[in-house]
Amino acid sequence: MRKTVTLLGIAVALSMSGCARKKAVVDTASTQTDTADAGTVASTSNDDVGLVELPGSQAALVAAAGSDTIYFGTDQSDISADAQATLRAQAKWLLANTNVRASVEGHADERGTREYNQALGERRAQAAKLFLMAQGIPEARLLTISWGKERPVATGSDESAWAQNRRAVTVVVK
Repeated sequence: MRKTVTLLGIAVALSMSGCARKKAVVDTASTQTDTADAGTVASTSNDDVGLVELPGSQAALVAAAGSDTIYFGTDQSDISADAQATLRAQAKWLLANTNVRASVEGHADERGTREYNQALGERRAQAAKLFLMAQGIPEARLLTISWGKERPVATGSDESAWAQNRRAVTVVVK
């Protein structure tokens, strides 16, 4: 009996060590990523890693439009000429990718009350959404959200940080 248990233990150990050497293969056609991943999928085969940019991904939007972000002046929600150019490029991409929905997220800098910045972020998101709709994007494909001052991209209490946080970001939603 003892010999059988020992042989069984050796057989199990050998079979497990063989499993550890197998290479993982990821089917990129069925793999999903979230928007924070910038839309890339890793495919592993024979120790090679290939990154594939998915059509309709956040990375594809940024590559085609140049940016997913527009910026605003202090206490402003009007769309500047630079922001209009960016939104036109985003709209062109969205028109070409009809299976994609987008969320327009409004942000504010740290100054002001939470309530004020929440409302300002909403006005910024709505202004960008209305501009995209004017370019032909159906309203049903566009959502808005205001983060107010809750999600800054730049920390600091100076004009440089504040300017980076006064923004609206178009985020791909599948």
